Amino acid sequence: MFVSSALLSSIAVLQAGGPKATTGLAAIWPTIEWPKGTPASVGLDENVLASFDADLASGKYMLIDSFDVFRCGKEVFERKYVHDYAQIYGKEAKIKGPLNARLTGPYNYFDPDWHPYYHRTDMHTMQSVSKTVTSAILGVAITRGDFKASIGTPVLKFFDVAKVKNVDDRKRRVTLKHVLTMTTGLDWNEQVPYDDPRSDSSLMEATDDWVQYVIDKPMAEEPGKVFNYSSGATELLAYIFQKETGQDIDAYGEKYLFSSLGIKHHWKRTYLGVVDTEGGLYLNGEDLAKIGYLYLRGGLWDGKQIVSKEWVKDSLTPRVAAEENFQYGFKWWLYPLEGKFVWMARGFGGQRLMVFPQENLIVAFTGWEILKDPAPAKDLVDRLLPAVKQTACPGQ
Repeated sequence: MFVSSALLSSIAVLQAGGPKATTGLAAIWPTIEWPKGTPASVGLDENVLASFDADLASGKYMLIDSFDVFRCGKEVFERKYVHDYAQIYGKEAKIKGPLNARLTGPYNYFDPDWHPYYHRTDMHTMQSVSKTVTSAILGVAITRGDFKASIGTPVLKFFDVAKVKNVDDRKRRVTLKHVLTMTTGLDWNEQVPYDDPRSDSSLMEATDDWVQYVIDKPMAEEPGKVFNYSSGATELLAYIFQKETGQDIDAYGEKYLFSSLGIKHHWKRTYLGVVDTEGGLYLNGEDLAKIGYLYLRGGLWDGKQIVSKEWVKDSLTPRVAAEENFQYGFKWWLYPLEGKFVWMARGFGGQRLMVFPQENLIVAFTGWEILKDPAPAKDLVDRLLPAVKQTACPGQ
C-alpha cells in the first residue's frame, strides 16, 4: 500500500517509543477517578468547548449522550445530554427487523433497558469501540505470555477444518494479523446500514452461532490485500482467545485490564454464551478515556506495564488504507492530521474515543443516533483543535 511522507513521519514517532508529549506527562493515574481541573488550567479555551457543547445540546451533531474532555491527566470538561429513547425509538422497539431480530433481549437495539445504557446505569453501549478494547486485551495477554500464538498464525489452526465451509487455499492463508487489520478477504457486507437486511453484521447477530456464521463465509479476496470492515472478524477473536489461552476474554480482561485501570463494565454475550467482542461492551465516558490514557502512556499504568510498548506501537502503526481517509492499525482508526495521527476507537450510534497524542488531549463521546449517520470525524476534530492554546501541559 502507498503511505505518504506525512504519514511516515507519524510512524517514525511511534517507532521512537511514542509521541514526545507523552514522556513529559505528570504521573497522574486516575484509577479511582479522574482528578478534576478547568480547561484554562491545562491550556484549553473554555469558550471554544462551551460553544461546541451548545451545538451538541441543540442536536446539531445528532443524538449525543455525553461529551468528556481530558488533558494532562485531568478531566476538564464534562457534559451529559438527556434523551427519552423509549419515546424516540418506541415504534421501532416493537417491530421485528435487522436491528431487532428477536423483539426482546440484548439485541433489540431500540430497547431502552439495553440501549444505549445497560439497564439504566451510567454504562453506555460502546458498540464497535469493543473491537479496540478487544485488541487491547489481546495485547495484555501477549505481554503476559498467556497468548502464545503469533499474529502470523493461521486462523484455521483454531478450528476443526472438517466443520468449516468454503475452505480453500485463500482461507487457509488468513492469519490473526488479517483479523486485526480487517483484511481477512472473507465475503462480508457491512457497507450497508445496519438496519438493511443485507448487512452481514445484523444477519450474524440474528443467528445462534455467530462464530460459525463468520468462519463459514466464502472468500472474496486474497487475505491482506483489501480493507473490508467486518464485525464478524472481531467476533472470531473471542473464540480464538478462549482456544489459545483456555480463558474467557471478558474474565481475563476484568482481571488484567479493567480492574487495573479502575474500569467498571458489562459485556454482552451471544446466544451461545460467547463474549460479544465485536460490539457488546458497556463503559461510561470516563472509563473509556482510560483506555486512551493507557495507550497515550505507552501501555504503562501506575508503574506497571499493562500492555507492552511494542503492542501499543504496533497497534497504532497504519497497516492498511481504510474508509473516510482513515488508516487502520490493530483495531484502531488512525485519522491523518498535518503529518500526525489522531488515534480513534469508533462505534455505531456515535461512540468515539479520540486521542490527540501531540496535544495530550483525550475526548470521549457517547451517543445513540442509529437511524441516521453520526457526525463525521473531521467535523469533531475541527471543533476540538481550536480549543488547544498550549501544546504542552502547563509547567512542562
